[in-house]
Amino acid sequence: MREHFAVMPGAESFYLEGNEIGIVLSHGFIGTPQSVRDVAEALNAKGFSVIAPRLKGHGTHQLDMEKCTHEDWFESYSRAYRFLKKRGKRIFLMGQSMGGTLTLKFAAANQHIEGIVTINAALTLPSLDHLQHDPAPRFIPEGHPDINKQDVHEITYEEAPVASIRELQQLMKEIPHVLNRIQVPALCIKSAVDHVVPPENTTFIYQSISSSQKQLVTLNNSYHVATMDYDAEQIVEEAAGFIQSVASRQQYLKQVL
Repeated sequence: MREHFAVMPGAESFYLEGNEIGIVLSHGFIGTPQSVRDVAEALNAKGFSVIAPRLKGHGTHQLDMEKCTHEDWFESYSRAYRFLKKRGKRIFLMGQSMGGTLTLKFAAANQHIEGIVTINAALTLPSLDHLQHDPAPRFIPEGHPDINKQDVHEITYEEAPVASIRELQQLMKEIPHVLNRIQVPALCIKSAVDHVVPPENTTFIYQSISSSQKQLVTLNNSYHVATMDYDAEQIVEEAAGFIQSVASRQQYLKQVL
């Protein structure tokens, strides 16, 4: 799918060069890399290389998004992985909301990564279930981002295409069937209060993956878009500690085996 609209200022993909550990950090449905920039910069300040891809159809115009499939979004995500792979990085995957869903999809099919971090990963969106069937409008109002912190601006669309919501619903339906294929270390982060994705989604993910090394962390002061909320610093600290611990252990095992 070819995009026909320009990228909104601030919504561009970005890459922050750091050490040999590379992180793919993905935004969520109808969001942009802007929503994860602060977390990306903080992780980069701790030494990590971070790429935040702009998923196709996001950050331009809802008419572009309407024409995209969930496979287009997965290809955008996969391209970011290949970018790090070509640079010889040791790769961790990280994603928020639908970005977490894409993280799970990639990790289920690819064992050549060192670990994953999900933040309020989406498997169900109960408030949008009614849109799975016709009749339905072409677009619905997007509303305000689900952020507890005041005066935070997220770059997004004013309307969400129902065709895109249905693509997301199709993607989410795939994931429960493949979670048991995920064996890499995992950090699963959820907000205690999330008005978009039920926190139980993350609990289910944590319980369903086959990883022997996994952690479940709850954010007590953030809503769905947690990377822009009060607990963003906790996300950085938890993710950095997890990634460094896993990377160090993997390096040690390579030396002794």
